[in-house]
Amino acid sequence: MPKIPVGVLGATGAVGQRFVELLVDHPWFELTALTASDASAGKRYGDACRWLLSADMPASVADMVVQETAPGVECAIVFSALPGDRAGEVEEAFAAAGYGVFSNASAHRQDVDVPLLIPEVNPDHLALLEVQRARRGWKRGFIVTNPNCTAVMLTMALAPLHAAFGLKAVLVTTMQGLSGAGYPGVPSLDALDNVIPYIGGEEDKVASEPRKMLGRLVDGAIQYADFVISPHCNRVSTREGHLETVSVSFRQKATLEEVVAAWRAWSPLPQQLNLPTAPHPPLIVRSEPDRPQTRLDRDAGKGMAVTIGRVRPCEVLDVKFVLLGHNTIRGAAGASILNAELMKAQGWFDR
Repeated sequence: MPKIPVGVLGATGAVGQRFVELLVDHPWFELTALTASDASAGKRYGDACRWLLSADMPASVADMVVQETAPGVECAIVFSALPGDRAGEVEEAFAAAGYGVFSNASAHRQDVDVPLLIPEVNPDHLALLEVQRARRGWKRGFIVTNPNCTAVMLTMALAPLHAAFGLKAVLVTTMQGLSGAGYPGVPSLDALDNVIPYIGGEEDKVASEPRKMLGRLVDGAIQYADFVISPHCNRVSTREGHLETVSVSFRQKATLEEVVAAWRAWSPLPQQLNLPTAPHPPLIVRSEPDRPQTRLDRDAGKGMAVTIGRVRPCEVLDVKFVLLGHNTIRGAAGASILNAELMKAQGWFDR
């Protein structure tokens, strides 16, 4: 079966590099186009990009020529690692030109006709694409977004609980790795020996995005889930991995054993379809009193699984626990790639 040609928009940045790393040997997609700023266009990728990941830059991409970030690149699908302030207009231009756009940016996440997708949680929301194309006059192009890097891990942990018991309220405090700020990110003298209790715009995203993803698609529109989220978002001096402490209250009473059983029994669609990037299992529940830990657990499931631990009664709400996920894989590039894998498996690219 021939591979689908794909490109990466903003390929020289930190998330763009993660896309490149994950796509180089992908069984379904062939990386054929890399774009970046005008200053990088025309250069070899190896010259334009200061490689930030631990392994060396894949040799197969080093000699690829970086192109301008504009429609005309030779591929069918683009993965957008563009900054949020630039992504909106550029992604719309690509979709209007017939490209499938899988965006890691925040620009279109709250658009009423754009799926905010976690394949394990809300694959049915892809039906919004018919509404999107009709409203915007796009025949083949589309935009699908993946969530904020913190919201995706939280929503995965909440999804089985909401389905089984119904959520009333969620209180979450995050401890987010420095790579979530991009590169060069947080200045070293701000990060060292410090916790920064503010990440611009983050709390608004965490308060709203899970409610959209756990909402219902009714008559071509998303009805947001009926619960509240109170987030506190903090930047801590770990390189990668977002750790979150969570308390929840339910509409239906549940024991700790029932909560853990709901997580362990969760077998969503990507795992049933055995998609290449889908982790098995998607949720890992650990029983040790001091896990998950960022350094030990962020790479679980090749960075695509969410690890949960310290499940215990909450003195204020019902249950509290700790969760952890890899912010640049599950929280960014890997999430977009899994979205594309789901659409391929469901035949969207053949329509």
